[in-house]
Amino acid sequence: MDDSDWLTRQFNETRDHLRAVAHRMLGSASEADDALQEAWLKLSRADSREVNNVGGWLTTVVARVCLDMLRSRRSRREGALTLVGDAPGSSNPETEVGLADAIGPALLVVLDMLEPQERVAFVLHDMFDLSFEEIAPIVERTPAAARQLASRARRRVRGAAAPAPGAGAQGELVRAFLAASRDGDFQRLVAVLSPGVVLRADDLAVRMSAANQRHRAPRLAPEVRGAALVADAFNGRTHGVSTAVIDGAPGAAWAMAGQVRAAWVFAIAGGQITAIEVIMEPGPLAELDVQVDPAPATT
Repeated sequence: MDDSDWLTRQFNETRDHLRAVAHRMLGSASEADDALQEAWLKLSRADSREVNNVGGWLTTVVARVCLDMLRSRRSRREGALTLVGDAPGSSNPETEVGLADAIGPALLVVLDMLEPQERVAFVLHDMFDLSFEEIAPIVERTPAAARQLASRARRRVRGAAAPAPGAGAQGELVRAFLAASRDGDFQRLVAVLSPGVVLRADDLAVRMSAANQRHRAPRLAPEVRGAALVADAFNGRTHGVSTAVIDGAPGAAWAMAGQVRAAWVFAIAGGQITAIEVIMEPGPLAELDVQVDPAPATT
């Protein structure tokens, strides 16, 4: 077997793992595929005799590619959220592997609020159990600094994922949002939204929104930031949307003939909605456990 065949086999054997890493990092299946393609190009140009651990080497390459993509994504955004610094904490990241996997569908919304290096350190350690010695060169920090990046990210994730003050209160907030939207009450909508709230919608949701404006569908775009703009996108435009439980957390959904066509995932912190993600793409939608209330929420 020549070097090319050997490298191809090694890459194919680790493809699923690499794609999982990239997907968690980027939150996009298409971007994850792009990251894998770039990793393969780098591998094909490398001297295989210098690569002792192909799986580990590829994970590192994919992580670096994802970090560059996250930095590029953030640099293109206007009006990025200002992240508030965290107070020093006593949590030990080595004892908290698996925290991220228990958070639910709002995780990607929360991850998108992190700085790129925080996100990479958190995903690699908490989701894929890489050591901080392995993560450090990827994020261009010392192991101790990489540990701090993951710890800071974890506190932000935990803070956004924690009930405020409980799941019941979160459900009331979602119901208040939908009621204000249906009533066309702009000020009530703004009141339940964080000033820096982020609205994101996938490609299918954006296309369906544009095609159904005459039916007063929400005005969706790939990304909208700020309470006033997000409130305007939904003002008077959620008729037919029901409250729902999505992977155990309060959310909303639009269903036709008993089939869920769209899921609305909320991130909540400090008694306000900090992020909304509208999901319509069949693949991501099928991965969610959506329990729709029998009728649209009313006040």
